[in-house]
Amino acid sequence: MSTRLLGRLTVNVVVAVSVLYTLLPVLWLLLASTKNRDALFSSDLLSFGDFSFVRNIQDLFAMDGGLYGRWYLNSLLYAVLGAAAGALVSVACGYAFDKYRFRHKEKLFGLVLAAVMVPQTVLALPLYLMASEAGLVNTFWAVFIPVLFNPFGVYLGRIFSRGYVPDEVLEAARVDGAGELTTYARVALRMLGPGLVTVFLFQLTAIWNNFFLPMVMLSNQDLYPVSLGLYQWNSSASVSPEYYPVVIMGSLLAVVPLILAFVLLQRFWRSGLTAGAVK
Repeated sequence: MSTRLLGRLTVNVVVAVSVLYTLLPVLWLLLASTKNRDALFSSDLLSFGDFSFVRNIQDLFAMDGGLYGRWYLNSLLYAVLGAAAGALVSVACGYAFDKYRFRHKEKLFGLVLAAVMVPQTVLALPLYLMASEAGLVNTFWAVFIPVLFNPFGVYLGRIFSRGYVPDEVLEAARVDGAGELTTYARVALRMLGPGLVTVFLFQLTAIWNNFFLPMVMLSNQDLYPVSLGLYQWNSSASVSPEYYPVVIMGSLLAVVPLILAFVLLQRFWRSGLTAGAVK
């Protein structure tokens, strides 16, 4: 009995430490976003004085001619459109790997799995050289096109297809005279809804937090995403301390879309994560 209690206590302590480790930076960000520059430098975050939350928001969207609003819109375009298109591509590829037979299928899928282990930073230079040859450097497409193809999303798409789309249903649709594209669009894609949302959320998070690729591809500030723009402001803060409060407020607002996406779509991604767990 004592051994069981000790085990439960150990698990609870580990969970509590993990929760604190996760939430303390968020709590600091919330408190710091309500303070002005002087309060930040005095480390007086826990006091109720110097409340400057509204002023910090106003300064954020007024700084450098309202660049933050432009960056925020850019991030939404890169992340939402890129995640939606990328999820459709990944799920379609995964469905093809699962339901169709073709030469060297497993070898090609092995390449997909190998690509999952390649760090994105390694691909930045080849992608830059390809974009340079195509004349896309310093354009919206230089950042948008590479995020449409995600090997991990293809892997998840195959898993979801295997767990959600029975072969018998596809055979019945074909017997009824439906073509392959019609069968996929009207039958399989609807069954793959939870998986599609799960891949979308993974893609959304990765693209929204993407930093290195935009830094390599872009030099025009008007095309920056939030991550790169805040990095530039933070670099300038050592010379111009007035950037510190707006960087903190901008970082706080930057996590809002991800939280909203996970909350609004939780019904889908929760069921998507259990694909194949129960037969």
